Amino acid sequence: MKIREKVKPKVLRLGDTVGIVAPASPLYNKSDLVRGAETLEQMGYKPLFGKTVYKRREYLAGTDQERAADINAMFANKKVDAIFVTQGGYGSARILKYLDFSVIRKNPKIFMGFSDISILHLAIQKKTRLVTFHGPGMAGFNDTELTDYRKEYLLKALTTVVPIGEIRPTSPRQYIHSIYPGQVEAEIVGGNLSLICSTLGTPWEIDTKGKILFFEEIDTEPWMIDHLLTHLNNAGKLDELAGVVVGECINCIPYSHHPGFPVTFSLEDILTEFLEPLKKPAIYGLPMGHSKDMATFPLGCRAFLDADEKKLFITENGVIEQNQTIVAS
Repeated sequence: MKIREKVKPKVLRLGDTVGIVAPASPLYNKSDLVRGAETLEQMGYKPLFGKTVYKRREYLAGTDQERAADINAMFANKKVDAIFVTQGGYGSARILKYLDFSVIRKNPKIFMGFSDISILHLAIQKKTRLVTFHGPGMAGFNDTELTDYRKEYLLKALTTVVPIGEIRPTSPRQYIHSIYPGQVEAEIVGGNLSLICSTLGTPWEIDTKGKILFFEEIDTEPWMIDHLLTHLNNAGKLDELAGVVVGECINCIPYSHHPGFPVTFSLEDILTEFLEPLKKPAIYGLPMGHSKDMATFPLGCRAFLDADEKKLFITENGVIEQNQTIVAS
């Protein structure tokens, strides 16, 4: 049965408890989590560690069942107000079949992460219509990596019911490229491009019809991004979208020593070749990915894309006051 109502989590207040889970890879340095928890406490929140945050099973933070159980438990725990992940890496897709989506929908909470966590955002939205947040993991929650820009958008997105508004470039010198002009307002969905593609043909397949598609990548050669966009295109996911926002794609250049084969196309060439023929507003370069300055924003909320002015505005609040519950879509 298709869920027609959008669910929003409660706004994050000082003194709230933040559950910390590890849905994918284990932390390389355990002290990263200690630093993250200390930063959370300094900001006025109470960290609560899940059972798998320090586990290590090769490249996974525990078994699939253990990592999924941690997420289910955090959503079910009435004392937990928000859920942050340790980091991405690899492994989130392996736990999808063990998630209890009925528990997640009945207990809407802030859920935040990015990169490999993209598939959890897409699955949760598909099965529950819960608004989730594309934002930093606890591995980057420290004085070194939590830049003023990151902190500003984190607090805007999670601690106020006012829409966050424009996602600004990090400086006036940062160039944003308009791939195709125009304006559109629609829900914004997406995440890491590889993870978006991995949903195709599954029960958690991304729905792009009438939506603004957001994607970003890291350490991926242009021809590989061509492959991923070809896959989306062949699946019909580019046919009826409303617009496209491509975040910063860090180090997406031919490999320095062993490229897959000689290429002359740049990432910008690839994006133009796939997105310009759609004749839908599209821009590239906002700080919405694996960049040092990274904007936290709600997925599943309405956004206004002005490709003429090379700007993106989040026009709908991602969180609600304590006495609110459901927002009709």
